Amino acid sequence: MAEHEESSGGVPPLDEEAAWAAIVAGYGQEPPDPPGARPFRPIENLMLPEEDVKPEPKAPPAEPAPEPKPEPKPAPKPEPELGSSITFAPGVGAGVPVSTPAPGPRDHTPAEPADEGHFVPPEPELPEADTTAKFAWLAVVGGPVLLLLAVLFQWDMTWWLTTLGIGGFLGGFATLIARMSGGEDDDDDDPGRGAVV
Repeated sequence: MAEHEESSGGVPPLDEEAAWAAIVAGYGQEPPDPPGARPFRPIENLMLPEEDVKPEPKAPPAEPAPEPKPEPKPAPKPEPELGSSITFAPGVGAGVPVSTPAPGPRDHTPAEPADEGHFVPPEPELPEADTTAKFAWLAVVGGPVLLLLAVLFQWDMTWWLTTLGIGGFLGGFATLIARMSGGEDDDDDDPGRGAVV
């Protein structure tokens, strides 16, 4: 590498080759503790006062430990019958033979529900659609579909096609809104709209 000139502060230039050689030579070694640093305290010495702490000596690198020999498997113990030595709660199952287990919470069966007095809501009756509502829905859906077909098939956009598509949509929408708000005032006195007790 090229040598650098001395900087303006009177500091000699850094020898990069020597610095890299020192880094490579010290690779893998633990750096020395900085001056004034306290020694490492193992977990066994954490509760001791500061003056009683002795730094642990550094151990040499450990050699690989020999593989431990596999321990022989003990003979399997016969499993006790369920309930013979296990007690889930004091007094539960005490003195009851294993063949007839004591009834528990999972053995409970709910009583059959009684149909007496149970309210079954009637099926709602849908009003018959009149001719005006059918044509209004046809205009609301048919107007945009007609314009979409004209664009897809590249028809000439004449005045009657535009009027039929846009006017049909707006007219059908206005008809549906007008009929929806007008029907509520007629049945305000109907007592059948409340809850049934």
